[in-house]
Amino acid sequence: MPQQKYEPIYQEIKREIETGVYKAGDFLPSENAYTEKYNCTRNTIRRALSMLTSDGYLLPQHGRGVQVIYSPKDLRSLFSIGGIESLGEAAKRNQIVITTKVITFKEMVADESISMMAGFDIGEEVYFIERVRKTGKKAIIFDTNVFLKSETNGLTKEIAEKSVYEYLEHDLGMTITTSRRRITAQKATKKDMKYLSLGSFDFVLTVEGQVFNSRGVMFEYTQSRHVPDQVCFIESAVRQRSK
Repeated sequence: MPQQKYEPIYQEIKREIETGVYKAGDFLPSENAYTEKYNCTRNTIRRALSMLTSDGYLLPQHGRGVQVIYSPKDLRSLFSIGGIESLGEAAKRNQIVITTKVITFKEMVADESISMMAGFDIGEEVYFIERVRKTGKKAIIFDTNVFLKSETNGLTKEIAEKSVYEYLEHDLGMTITTSRRRITAQKATKKDMKYLSLGSFDFVLTVEGQVFNSRGVMFEYTQSRHVPDQVCFIESAVRQRSK
């Protein structure tokens, strides 16, 4: 599907904020300045700025403009609850280096246990992947991914070690749109203790997600198990005042 007009604008302004072109407290250029710069409509600019506001980068102030509120203070493994981004994108945004080791990569037919865990129908062909994510020598995340083969055909172990989302979006032309997530604290399993640098922790923070594409198809289930002191989840909220 064709890229939406606001997406490259969103990405460029986001990159400028993350690299310090605009720092916390600065005000962005006016909508007029942006429409001239990008040769687009106000609605396109407003869509890009609205997405950055939802992601916690900006704060519109009536009569003053749009202020930058993003500040990379906590550079542990930092994720936005509301957004959809790959681990590589999150690492780049927070200027940290993540390495990935694939523990398991196999094609299989979803059985009852996979169906119960991931939500795919029994009998559907899937890719089952387990990966360990490290910062330096510290293993901080253990990922289990199940991808629907009919939507993600051609996945390989090598792609899984780099970026699955880059492959889906750039090679297959998929548009990833929606994710449902659940965050819980769970007792560490034998696999957690084997693969993660848990130290004195006997539990992990677990993020489970089902991800949908623009055709409304759930193509991915992910369970990410995080070392507790190596992750924080950021979400922006707006107080709704009663009238």
